[in-house]
Amino acid sequence: MSSTAPRALTRSVLTALCAVAALGLTACGPSGSPGGGQAKDSGPFPGLSGPQIANKAVKATKTAGSLTLDANLKTADGQIKAFMAMDTKGRCAGTMTMGSTGTMELIKTGEDAYMRFDEAFLREQNEGGSAEETEAVLKMLKGRWMKTDATDPEAKDSLEMCELDTMLSEFETGINFAQRGAETTVDGRKALILTEKDGAATYKIYVATEGEPYLLKIEQKGGEEPGTMSFRDYDKPVAAKKPAAKDILDLDELGAQ
Repeated sequence: MSSTAPRALTRSVLTALCAVAALGLTACGPSGSPGGGQAKDSGPFPGLSGPQIANKAVKATKTAGSLTLDANLKTADGQIKAFMAMDTKGRCAGTMTMGSTGTMELIKTGEDAYMRFDEAFLREQNEGGSAEETEAVLKMLKGRWMKTDATDPEAKDSLEMCELDTMLSEFETGINFAQRGAETTVDGRKALILTEKDGAATYKIYVATEGEPYLLKIEQKGGEEPGTMSFRDYDKPVAAKKPAAKDILDLDELGAQ
């Protein structure tokens, strides 16, 4: 199995992250209009304006040692869902799905990475091949984890979704147009909503109002690539464990044969 498919899926997710967070949380988003969000003397973050709160949230989030991303995004490549726990030590575990079928599981334990694909994913990637080729792929890979060296340059793009530092590097301060909104809760945590409208798209940023002012959710409605990203389990251990040996197919050993 070539790494092209998971690499394309991962790049689509990272591109979508940039699009959904376009309200200024990433460098690739629209600049918006300055001067948004008047400060309030009461409620969460007293005396701070929308832009000040947003920048504070970005700074806090970038210091996180670990988190879990739950994303559901509409992209040019189709619907993408990702659920990934990751930390700054190179560990991650989770799943990515494109469309209604086809799921990729991913585990990274440091220098080793493991990928497993369901039957729908394997069949889709072998579309156009003969029935014999498809059955051979299924026989070799179905239910098995493909092991690869996480430091291999060819695997780098496929594993970017596992890199917390890479994801957080997309978020930048310098936001100057977010508007303070209502108070709410996200997964049981109290939050303040910051809003912005850009053309046909409406954005909401949910910022934790208790403890560290982490980003809890970013939501885009309307526009070309709507979607939602939720962030939870900040600074909790990532349960990334090596699969059972009997279920592992070592790609590096196959390549050496």
